[in-house]
Amino acid sequence: GCNPLAETGRSKLQNQRAVLNQQILRAVRMRAGAENLLRATTNNKVREQVLLELSFVNSDLQILKEELEGLNISVEVYQNTEETFSIPLVPLGLKETKEVDFTLPLKDFILEHYSEDSSEYEDEIADLMDLRQACRTPSRDEAGIEMLISYFLQLGYVENRFFPPTRHMGVLFTWYDSFTGVPVCQQNLLLEKASILFNIGALYTQIGTRCNRQTQAGLENAVDAFQRAAGVLSYLKETFTHTPSYDMSPAMLNVLVKMMLAQAQECVFEQIGLPGIRNEFFTLVKMTQEVAKVGEVYMLVNTSMNQEPVKENIPYSWSKLAQIKSDHYKALAHYFIATILCDHELQSGDDEDQQEKALSQLYDYIPEGLMVLTVLKDKVQRKQLGKAHLRKAIVHHEEALRVCGLCKKLRNIDVLQEVLTAAHKRSLLKYAQQETEDDFLSLIQAPDILPKTEHKIETIAPQFSKVKVKDFFHRLGPLTVFSAKQRWTAPRTIHVHHEAGELGFSLKGGSPVQIYCLDPVCSAASMGLKEGDYIVSVGGVDCKWLGVNEVLEKFKSVGEQPIEIEVISCQDTAASMHSKSATYSVGMQKTYSLICLAMEEGKIDQTKKAPLKLPFLSWGTKNRQKAASTLCLPSAVAGSSQIKKKLSPFTLLNTESSLY
Repeated sequence: GCNPLAETGRSKLQNQRAVLNQQILRAVRMRAGAENLLRATTNNKVREQVLLELSFVNSDLQILKEELEGLNISVEVYQNTEETFSIPLVPLGLKETKEVDFTLPLKDFILEHYSEDSSEYEDEIADLMDLRQACRTPSRDEAGIEMLISYFLQLGYVENRFFPPTRHMGVLFTWYDSFTGVPVCQQNLLLEKASILFNIGALYTQIGTRCNRQTQAGLENAVDAFQRAAGVLSYLKETFTHTPSYDMSPAMLNVLVKMMLAQAQECVFEQIGLPGIRNEFFTLVKMTQEVAKVGEVYMLVNTSMNQEPVKENIPYSWSKLAQIKSDHYKALAHYFIATILCDHELQSGDDEDQQEKALSQLYDYIPEGLMVLTVLKDKVQRKQLGKAHLRKAIVHHEEALRVCGLCKKLRNIDVLQEVLTAAHKRSLLKYAQQETEDDFLSLIQAPDILPKTEHKIETIAPQFSKVKVKDFFHRLGPLTVFSAKQRWTAPRTIHVHHEAGELGFSLKGGSPVQIYCLDPVCSAASMGLKEGDYIVSVGGVDCKWLGVNEVLEKFKSVGEQPIEIEVISCQDTAASMHSKSATYSVGMQKTYSLICLAMEEGKIDQTKKAPLKLPFLSWGTKNRQKAASTLCLPSAVAGSSQIKKKLSPFTLLNTESSLY
């Protein structure tokens, strides 16, 4: 990760965000205390004092929220350092978090669950904590993205290794909302994974805004970055459906995805116009439709931002910037078509049919009394329709400037004011050139322009498989067997003696190997070896990752000498049920197990109580069952046919935990 003490503009903003988060946390706690006191007291004098305190705290929270919004609209910090004459793009700020100490919980779990010396895994735990710490300050490039993805994938291993579905691990994760600054605290690893995904998307947006938009390569990289950001945020919305944070709610993520795709579409238009827009009929027709498409997608973004429940938490300046861009690009579309009509009269050598077809594709309807071919041929009608488009362009330009003037944060962005003013002046100049004495006779209303693009913008799904990650806790053994969902006995030492060249058992499975066809009268069985035991060590050498042939080689290497092995047995209920039913006939195995399972489920259903109705910001019991299909990460156990009742991953969560 980057140096957290570096005096860069981006790091200063993140440090200010962290300070504001702490101030908001204190204010939220004060408000909660005042509200509790107000509900508890009956003394009128005390109630008056508490109401006064509440009004002060609420106003303080509003001020802090406005300061946080100021950080979110500090877009100039994230733009490319080259001198540009382009409207700024909006990046997402990284979510802030508190430090987490994995040491004691993981060491205790390794000792208790895996029966191994936890001190031997101190380096692995330290590596995990170092990686998390580095993810708080990722570099704004592909290396930063790769580091965040590495930690996200590592969390998948950690979840399966150390977070059983039946109890908490005592690790508290705290993440601050990117828009409100309010903290969310949960003992669930899913909050950590979702927040890291959000930061991956946010970092892509920062990479996109940093690209040099004065070059083709820079614009291509910007389009790619915003598409990838939209892909990550879309994946977050579909996978983690009940996150208790406003910035990761489905409604908010839906708006953010639309905004990133709109910014990608904007970069596509800039990319087309970068070599220069030739004042030629068909070129201007193409540019008209492309820029109209940009105006349309920003109009949809602005509409989404002004709907509940997003409206209350989206930065006000973001909504106004989307509105400004919508009006600005619509004005450009009308300016381009006005240029077509005013500057390109139909010449004798022009293809009338092609021009008529191209122009008719720009309109959904033509004003009454006009026909496309007539407009092309009639100089007066061309001029009247062109001036109508210029008037509409000027109206959109003036609206964009008006909205920009209403928002204090946007007024302070100089390049935005310069771009809007220059475009407005250009349209006014064009209109003045067409002005004649009979203008009052022109009553034509310019029709709307149909948007169209030849460059369809879509989300790019995150490609986690491209980042190769090695499990930090690889030494614990294959994850399909040695996971938090499986319970094992402590390793038992068995002295194996060769009897007439035979061991008394066979081996099967992958890694680790399993005892199979055990002779009940052999010496190993008399020392406690059981059918289905897993061999974890042969002659003092760890063999969790060895296959059947490799383990047999170790047995052969000692010849007729006795050898010491360590084995473990599964303690799961389903495993013991399977071994019991295995004494029955083949047809009875499945039936016996299913009958027992059905009886157990029947008992559970009878005692099941209706779940409590919880607020939106808590991990509700009702929501857990809905999200199980998208959030569960099942792992198969090699060589077992155990039938288990499916457990929701949300059984880890405290039903009373919510946003405070």
